[in-house]
Amino acid sequence: MGLWQRFKLIFKSKANKALDRAEDPRETLDYSYEKQLELLQKVRRGVADVATSRKRLELQIQGLAQQEAKLEDQARAALAGGREDLAREALTRRSGLHQQIADLQTQLATLQDQEEKLTAAAQALQTKVEAFRTRKETIKATYSAAEAQTKINEAFAGISDELGDVGLAIERAEDKTAQMQARAGAIDELVASGALTDVSSMGKDNITVELERMASESEVETQLAAMKQELEGGGTPPQITQ
Repeated sequence: MGLWQRFKLIFKSKANKALDRAEDPRETLDYSYEKQLELLQKVRRGVADVATSRKRLELQIQGLAQQEAKLEDQARAALAGGREDLAREALTRRSGLHQQIADLQTQLATLQDQEEKLTAAAQALQTKVEAFRTRKETIKATYSAAEAQTKINEAFAGISDELGDVGLAIERAEDKTAQMQARAGAIDELVASGALTDVSSMGKDNITVELERMASESEVETQLAAMKQELEGGGTPPQITQ
């Protein structure tokens, strides 16, 4: 495949995608309905034009028929008055009018046939347009409902993603809390076992620490003896020196 052909193919594919995103079926249906209405109006105007021509022919035929009848009366009158020549002229003119009337009647029959066909076509087209309008509105309503449902589903999908992120955050917080608790427990065990040096005893030698421990134990024994003397003698307990 040549470079130009690849370019055309890419351009067409992207153009189709862009058109697909931009196309709204509801607008397309409304446009089609408007075009059908325009066609229906043209057919109706055609029916009206044919009906106008038919009416004009009928009036013309009616006028010629009146002239024909008048010429026949004139021929009778002329013949009765002994003017055979005038009677012949009147009848000749009447014959010409009669031929015109016959030709116009042929045209009138053709127009009447066209008018009937156009009227039937207009009625059929109107029925089709009305049916299309009903279907159009149904499709538009269905599409709008589907579009709304899609947006709702997308919203729920977005909420689910956010809840998933929240769940992950809670899980990480719980993990960090457990790690911190485990670390604190481990440090307590190390301090109790002497593996770690108590910060409060830093800077003191072993002798000082031992002396402080003995002093603390002596103080406890002194306080314990004082409490026993109080209980046995019932007197005022001696002051316990701190």
